[in-house]
Amino acid sequence: MAMRVLVIEDEQKMADLIKRGLEEEGMEVDTAYDGDTGSQAAKSGGHDLIVLDLGLPGRDGLDIARDLRSEGIKTPILILTAQDSTEMKVKGLDSGADDYLTKPFAFTELVARIRALLRRTQPEDTTRIQTGDLYLNLINRRASRAGIEVQLTGKEFALLEYFMRHPDEILSREVLSEKVWEETFDTLTNVIDVYINYLRNKIDRQFEPKLIHTIRGVGYMFKTPTVDSSIIVESKAS
Repeated sequence: MAMRVLVIEDEQKMADLIKRGLEEEGMEVDTAYDGDTGSQAAKSGGHDLIVLDLGLPGRDGLDIARDLRSEGIKTPILILTAQDSTEMKVKGLDSGADDYLTKPFAFTELVARIRALLRRTQPEDTTRIQTGDLYLNLINRRASRAGIEVQLTGKEFALLEYFMRHPDEILSREVLSEKVWEETFDTLTNVIDVYINYLRNKIDRQFEPKLIHTIRGVGYMFKTPTVDSSIIVESKAS
């Protein structure tokens, strides 16, 4: 499941830029352009992290952070602001924020800080998916098989994640287009097939056993590899 981020930023162009960038990193992003709307969204729950500006119309960022903490809401808060004085940084962190980044900023640093906060706050079992020797890290959006890192695009990662969450199920092209692309492709399009081929080239071609299988006339199946009992080694009590 993708991490969901709330961006509370009154400069709409800036907020939308952050939204697009984080979505390209595989995150789901909601935006609010004033303090009152942002505070309500933050209290509604369902977010894994909040990116919070300080100088907001309506309620300011410090007030929002203090209010969330006073109500027991522990969602990580990353303050993102042009106010770069040491005094303001101290106030921001004392208000309950977990990190503080000043504008202008490098987007790569923002992403790195968000991932660091998510790593500290998400249980380990919700950050990784494993099938056999294939691993997906849902925080840094990385994949590896047999210890070898596999470079995936955002859509390839989303497709593989859906496969791994639905092992041994026959998945039609219609289901994949709806769940991964969130739209319905014309039945004649080969977009699904093209991406399946991309994935096979990256996670199956050089490895055994093969994981992605074509079910002719129906769709595809991601098969859970069977374990050869002859290679299981049990430790003995010493």
